[in-house]
Amino acid sequence: GAASSFQLFLSLSVSFCLTETVMDTRTATAELGWISFPANGWEEVSGYDENLNTIRTYQVCNVFEPSQNNWLLTTYIDRRAAQRIYVEIRFTVRDCASIPSVLGSCKETFNLYYLETDRTVSDGIKGVEYWANAPFLKVDTIAADESFSQVDFGGRLMKVNTEVRSFGPLSKGRGFHLAFQDLGACMSLLAVRVFYKKCPSIVQNFAFFPETLTGAESTSLVIARGSCIPNAEEVDVPIKLYCNGDGEWMVPIGSCSCKAGYEPDNGNVCRACPQGTFKSFQGPGLCQQCPPNSRSTIEAATLCGCRNGYYRGDMDKPEDLCTSVPSAPRNVVSVVNQTSVMLEWHSPRDTGHRDDLSYNLLCRRCHSNERRACQPCDDSVVFVPGKQALKETRVEISKLRAHTSYTFDIQAVNGVSNKSPYPAQQLSINITTNQAAPSAVPIMHQVSSTSRSFSLSWPPPEQPNGIILDYEIRYYDKSSVLNSSMVLSETPNVVLEGLRPGTGYVVQVRARTVAGYGAYSKDMLFQTLTDDEYKSELGQQLSLIAGSLVGGVCIVSLVAIAIICTRRRQLKESVYGDKLQHLSEGHSSPGVKIYIDPFTYEDPNEAVREFAKEIDPSCVKIEEVIGSGEFGEVYKGRLKPVGKKEIPVAIKTLKVGYSERQRRDFLSEASIMGQFDQPNIIRLEGVVTKSRPTMIITEFMENGALDSFLRQNDGQFPVIQLVGMLRGIASGMRYLAEMSYVHRDLAARNILVNSNLVCKVSDFGLSRYLEEDTSDPTYTSSLGGKIPVRWTAPEAIAYRKFTSASDVWSYGIVTWEVMSYGERPYWDMSNQDVINAIEQDFRLPAPMDCPVVLHQLMLDCWQKDRNARPKFPDIVSMLDKMIRNPASLKAGTNNMVPGPPHHPLLDRGAPDLSRVSSVEDWLAALKMTQYRDSFLGSGFTSLPLVTQITAEDLQRIGVSLAGHQKKILTSVQLMRHQADDQSPTESV
Repeated sequence: GAASSFQLFLSLSVSFCLTETVMDTRTATAELGWISFPANGWEEVSGYDENLNTIRTYQVCNVFEPSQNNWLLTTYIDRRAAQRIYVEIRFTVRDCASIPSVLGSCKETFNLYYLETDRTVSDGIKGVEYWANAPFLKVDTIAADESFSQVDFGGRLMKVNTEVRSFGPLSKGRGFHLAFQDLGACMSLLAVRVFYKKCPSIVQNFAFFPETLTGAESTSLVIARGSCIPNAEEVDVPIKLYCNGDGEWMVPIGSCSCKAGYEPDNGNVCRACPQGTFKSFQGPGLCQQCPPNSRSTIEAATLCGCRNGYYRGDMDKPEDLCTSVPSAPRNVVSVVNQTSVMLEWHSPRDTGHRDDLSYNLLCRRCHSNERRACQPCDDSVVFVPGKQALKETRVEISKLRAHTSYTFDIQAVNGVSNKSPYPAQQLSINITTNQAAPSAVPIMHQVSSTSRSFSLSWPPPEQPNGIILDYEIRYYDKSSVLNSSMVLSETPNVVLEGLRPGTGYVVQVRARTVAGYGAYSKDMLFQTLTDDEYKSELGQQLSLIAGSLVGGVCIVSLVAIAIICTRRRQLKESVYGDKLQHLSEGHSSPGVKIYIDPFTYEDPNEAVREFAKEIDPSCVKIEEVIGSGEFGEVYKGRLKPVGKKEIPVAIKTLKVGYSERQRRDFLSEASIMGQFDQPNIIRLEGVVTKSRPTMIITEFMENGALDSFLRQNDGQFPVIQLVGMLRGIASGMRYLAEMSYVHRDLAARNILVNSNLVCKVSDFGLSRYLEEDTSDPTYTSSLGGKIPVRWTAPEAIAYRKFTSASDVWSYGIVTWEVMSYGERPYWDMSNQDVINAIEQDFRLPAPMDCPVVLHQLMLDCWQKDRNARPKFPDIVSMLDKMIRNPASLKAGTNNMVPGPPHHPLLDRGAPDLSRVSSVEDWLAALKMTQYRDSFLGSGFTSLPLVTQITAEDLQRIGVSLAGHQKKILTSVQLMRHQADDQSPTESV
């Protein structure tokens, strides 16, 4: 147990004991002046020790008198903060049996006492009462190991005894007196030495430990904190040693080691590395000589700098040699085959003493022999295996232009080429391609179809290699591969006639130049209509023509009605504002908790204390930044409340240098959140306000904001799951409405999603206080504040009338965002265009695959009369019915291509053909540049070709996400509309 543990500690002792003497009678040269009682008791005499040194001693020998009680009190001894004192006593005792005619009770022992005090005991104390009642504490009864029976002729006392005793703990005074009690012995005190023990100062494991007093008990262990010696740094902390009761160091914990640039010397000194050497790491290692091609000109170098022309790579270690850049490749050989070329070369003579050599290939197309006339090769040129970081000395280049001069620069690079201020050395070669046939036509698509024919078109080959003379089209019934037909066309389109109804045909096309035919395109399958399908389509076209004529008459009528209604509305606008319903306080049901605005408090800090729990910052662990808020950074972290399980949290912080107003506005969100307790409202864990940084701590939502989450998972959820998410949002808003709280900024960006796809309403700071100086373009100034126009009801935009009914309007926009997988409401329209469109009764169309019942719910939320909009309890009930009856979410599903209907204000949301001049520009405007190569590689190389694209084409070229297909087809529809508007043959 404890004894064995203590023996283990003793076995780990690492130093010797050091003592400090506070009194030693052997050094006295005058009378000691101790107090004795009674007067005929102890007597101070001069004598000699066994070495014939003069000493002052006390002796007593009243053995011939009965009832002896002789006391001897030392002078005051300062303990010097020691808690345990040791007393070494040298004495002699006469053997009682050697004393003849003893009348009293002879003793061969005496008692040792001590008295703690802050002051010297007066030598005037002589009364028996004092010595009988003095608060002496007994140390021990001391007996002689050996006694003497006579004195030799030299007068020396033989058989000297030495005993050591200790006592403690001492804590009641700055010092003490020793007292000796004789009860009838014949003895002499030859010397008394009083001392205490301490552990000496020491350097251990490159850490310095000061002198340390031992503890109050002999088994005590006193902790001493160490500090690293000069030029050493901590390795393990804390750094400490234990000083045991015997004044020995033991059980070292923690250590230091010499830091980089210093090596250990003589065990516990850190010596600087001399010039020409270095040490790059902290630890016990020694300094090393600088690697080749490097040097150090200072002491304590942690790295040897490379000499001129030599470098270290990003991944090189400090002990690696410095290397140089390679020389140029050698002996390049080219083989030209029509529009392809094979290049081979030899490796450079000098690799720079590195094994990470690679090659880069630069390609330039030249119009003449002058290098100034060269320009980079087209992106369509193919390099196999590549043109960057080549490990082999061979590359094949294809898809070059025919009869064209090219220059190829072959660069040799290694891991330090990027360190050199000079360009990589290279080997250049000029080649000219030969005549070649055109490349294959990349794609064909069907323009129209009947039961007996279909019309096809295609883009020209990517590499025509000359003027296209004509195209050869080969086709056959897919069920009869051997019976194929040929047709020639001078243009990139053809009508194949004489086909069978309802039959699939495989079609190929190839181009011809003076160099001959190119390769056939891939097999493409196209289908003729059946006779019934053709008749049905023809009837629809006739109905469309008739409908257009009737629609023209209706449009004229509607314009007239709109003018009359507008006049009436202008007359009513002046009284409309007075009829708007204000948020009513005090009309809630009995027992329902009512939201309290923290800004109504005279001291906003009082609201924080009332509604938010103060958290000890030691319970909060910040891990990583996940975003930034209006007032500072937002972090992911961990919260470990006392006695509870650790949980992940989101931590909003208040940035440094905040004003008092910013702090008030920041904490107001916590005062608001702290009043809510509902599964679909973000939960406040607490705040940190009594230390910096000021923090708001909420539950952590793993999937982040709803809008970005939907965009990342476009088309991945069934409709009923989306409805479930909408139901959660509505439930949270119902709770807020019951508390008479108006959110004001309900949008998908302010809904958070956890790992179980539970949606929770958040962001209550901006909803309560919309600042003027916010730079977010989502919020537009209107009547003295910033408003998120696309999500805000018209009465709130015009009159700043925010109610639960205006939150319902916003909920309708959120529903549209969810069903469109995070599409931006009203697309790229400006905020003013949105306001104008809503004023003209325009409402967002149903997103693709959106059930009719859900779009009808959106339209109900967007009623101009706010009293006609559903309440949040009604919305929750409607969504519950949809979830219980999933068939209602399938009936009447809208499968049309989504996008803005024909509306003058919405045309601004599509790319403008006058500004978008290429497929690359168009994809960039849609933020879909990742499909550039797929479009160009599939033959859609111009905007007119793009406007003919179909959903089947998108699937074929690799656009598989439903949301991306929707966005592209919507843009195509708008571009067609713009093209029709610009057509000179269009009649109005």
